[in-house]
Amino acid sequence: MITILHNNRCGKSRAALQLLESKGIDFETRLYLENPLSEVEIEDLLEKLELSADDLIRKNEELWKEKFSSVSYSQQGLISILANYPKLLQRPIVIIGNKAIIARDLERLEQFLS
Repeated sequence: MITILHNNRCGKSRAALQLLESKGIDFETRLYLENPLSEVEIEDLLEKLELSADDLIRKNEELWKEKFSSVSYSQQGLISILANYPKLLQRPIVIIGNKAIIARDLERLEQFLS
C-alpha cells in the first residue's frame, strides 16, 4: 500500500497527490496535521527515508525560527518536536512498504513509483 503524508495547503503536496491520482494508483492519504505521527512512527519513517530527524524539519517555518532554532537538539529531541509540532514536517512524503521519499520533486516521485 502507498501512503502519502499530505497537507492540503501545500502546493507541492497537492501536486504529488494529483500525480498519484492521475496514474490511477491506489493509495491512502494521511492528513498529518490532523492526525500527527507519533514519535515511534517518525522513527520508523526516518528509517524508510534513510534520513536524520534534522533533515525532516522545515527550518524556514516561523515556528522553527521562533521556538527552536537557537538551541541544538539530539535526534530524539528533534523527533519529539516533530511529533508535537507536525507543521514542521517536510512534505509531501510518499511511503511504499519499507521505503519513503520527500516527494517535492514530481520527477523524483515518478522514479520512486516505477
